[in-house]
Amino acid sequence: MILHRYFAIRFLKAFAGVFAVFFLIMVFLDLVEQLRRFSGTEASLPDIIGLTMLNVPEGIYRILPLIMIIATVALFLSLARSSEMVVTRAAGRSAIRALLSPVTMAFMIGVFGVAMLNPIVAATSREFEARSNALRGEDRVLTLGSTGLWLRQGDSDSQTVIRAEGANLDGTELMNATFLTFSPEGTPQERIAAAQARLIDGAWFLEDTKIWPLQGVITPEANADEQATFILPSTLTPDQIRDSFGTPSSIPIYDLPAFIARLQAAGFSAQRHEVWLQTELALPVFLVAMVMIGASFTLRHQRGGRTGMMVLFAILLSFGIYFIRNFAAILGENGQLPAALAAWAPPVAAIGLALGFLLHKEDG
Repeated sequence: MILHRYFAIRFLKAFAGVFAVFFLIMVFLDLVEQLRRFSGTEASLPDIIGLTMLNVPEGIYRILPLIMIIATVALFLSLARSSEMVVTRAAGRSAIRALLSPVTMAFMIGVFGVAMLNPIVAATSREFEARSNALRGEDRVLTLGSTGLWLRQGDSDSQTVIRAEGANLDGTELMNATFLTFSPEGTPQERIAAAQARLIDGAWFLEDTKIWPLQGVITPEANADEQATFILPSTLTPDQIRDSFGTPSSIPIYDLPAFIARLQAAGFSAQRHEVWLQTELALPVFLVAMVMIGASFTLRHQRGGRTGMMVLFAILLSFGIYFIRNFAAILGENGQLPAALAAWAPPVAAIGLALGFLLHKEDG
């Protein structure tokens, strides 16, 4: 138990050191990037620093597997140089048992990341998006709620709020939509109800419409006009609607299942969000895989010039597994793989590969 606790503490120190180094590097890199992005705006230096500190958590969260593999390599290289691993083996401890503490710590870090860091990253990502859009004079045009989806369009002359009960996969076709237009002063001008609305170039094409004038009339219903089709000018584009959903990482994992249900109820595809949910749940297992890959190349006592080669192999293999994981996620988002298979297959396969390599070196 004492030896396991010692290895766990050493691993946590190595992880904390690597984490701090990458955090500082990402702060400086992101600060330069934000200065470049907002060089033509009225953003002040405190605004830029605030944006940097809001954006860095998402970046550091994404590279947790890289931090984990480097921390593992650093730990076992230090144990090899000090001959502590040789003494451990001489005392009758196998490599698999020596690996138990780092694997447990990696799994706990993964659980902590999913349970605690994920909501924090989601909150900082939303705040970063809101602040950056405000500095650039932009705003989200789509909101998805329990009462349906809401769109907003307009310019300096008028604003239109759109509510629909359903939509197609990209939000360019709406069902049972209501359009409420406002003047620049904020007073309602007219209300339009349409059974279907389709976004075309620069306008909404409405079918089975009914129009109520809301300005200058006492009884809007008495002055209502029904038309089979109606063209309503629009400033929206399909890309704007699609981008307004935001990334799945901006939604806390605790709220993600309900958001997926709302997406599906509104008629949108939730495959991307389902893959992200499964990927987040599989993060602790993936971090365990990174530790086992790093240990499989650096656990033994290193001699001569093989150390650098083994470290290179460990990092290259971890990058390969990371690439396969991202590639499987893309296949899952495109619907070519089930979401659970796309998220869980790469880390489970990596653990099996690393375990087989360790057993071969120990008993082969």
